[in-house]
Amino acid sequence: MQAARGASLNSSDPVDHDTASRGLDARLIFVAVGVLAYALDLGSKEWAIRALADGDVPLVGDWFVLHLTFNPGAAFSTGTDFTIVFTCLAMLAVVVVLWLSRRVGSIGWAIALGLLLGGVGGNLTDRIVREPEPFHGHVVDFLMLPNWPVFNIADICINVAAGLIILQTFRGISLDGSRDGDTADAGAGTPADPGQ
Repeated sequence: MQAARGASLNSSDPVDHDTASRGLDARLIFVAVGVLAYALDLGSKEWAIRALADGDVPLVGDWFVLHLTFNPGAAFSTGTDFTIVFTCLAMLAVVVVLWLSRRVGSIGWAIALGLLLGGVGGNLTDRIVREPEPFHGHVVDFLMLPNWPVFNIADICINVAAGLIILQTFRGISLDGSRDGDTADAGAGTPADPGQ
């Protein structure tokens, strides 16, 4: 009886080890992507402030122009009188992403949450440290397309993150890396797909 119980415990060890290893890998990827996105955003903004102080730089004619602007509001400069509201929402978003990251076991979710954290964190930093005053700072934007609000690297990260989150949801992959139906498959004796 003891031998059978020991064999049963030992047989589950590789599965538990694989799950723990996948979760650790996903969290490391989350941290790496978040730090990289944040650094790229802040670095590109500092570069833009220096390089674009004398005026616009066309990259592809009038289609893609580097144009420095300081945005107190949201996209299309909406809500310019509510900068503090955007700051508070960004702070809440950072807390939520960090809370969710504790359970991340999927590489796809790790990349999405890392991009989201880096993007929201980059724009939040502007809100906190830039003029005119702390928590009312204006976000540095410098990438301009026709008929589109001027944006930055953080905005790109946030939008890519949103797309990845939608994709993971449609694929049925949970935050921990399990797929919809894994529980039913495991009960039927079918190996569960760890998901991406």
